[in-house]
Amino acid sequence: MNNPTDIILLSLKVALTATLLMLPLGVFLGWLFSRKRFFGKSLFDGLVNVPLVLPPVVTGYFLLIVLGPNGVVGKWLQDWLGISLAFNWKAAVLAAGIVSLPLLVRAVHVAVDAVDPKLEEAARMLRASEWQIFFAITLPLSANGVIAGGVLAFGRALGEFGATIIFASNIPGKTQTIPLAIFTYINQPDGEAKAQTLVLVSIVLAYLSILLNEFLLRRIRYAPSSSN
Repeated sequence: MNNPTDIILLSLKVALTATLLMLPLGVFLGWLFSRKRFFGKSLFDGLVNVPLVLPPVVTGYFLLIVLGPNGVVGKWLQDWLGISLAFNWKAAVLAAGIVSLPLLVRAVHVAVDAVDPKLEEAARMLRASEWQIFFAITLPLSANGVIAGGVLAFGRALGEFGATIIFASNIPGKTQTIPLAIFTYINQPDGEAKAQTLVLVSIVLAYLSILLNEFLLRRIRYAPSSSN
């Protein structure tokens, strides 16, 4: 049976990797939805945010049929590149990342909305490129929101269960994160004590994530206006 410490460390590894992997994409999408208008924007926005309301097991199923060993993309990756994305810790990372991405995108969207567009327009008048405007103005002024979104996404990734058990399975030592281990332990006659330990650890980690997220959101809410 897997050691609880190993389970906790694997869970932290999966959640942190998923958050770091999705952070650039989440920042880009949050900025895109806040600052750009394009055809199909509402449909694309809905597609990005649908994992937020979709049952996680459904998200895991779609990942499996697309990236699984017999999936549309997964089979090609396996046959031609020798890359397997299902039933390993990478699958747990992808499942956690996809499910937590909408929270990150929404937080960045709100943070970028709070940046005064007049500052960006002034930079354009000075012939700054869009990249310069983003990295010198938009991103620094929305940094607290980006960090808060990252913390929230990390907390969600840490608690991911449904998509993970479908796409990564529940393999001790390889894909068994805290939620999967709790599920396993409570179905064993002698597993209640181990389950309680992981439940307490899960509560502490989740609570710390919420406290950090609220702290950063308060800094955004009470920060001086960018127009001042």
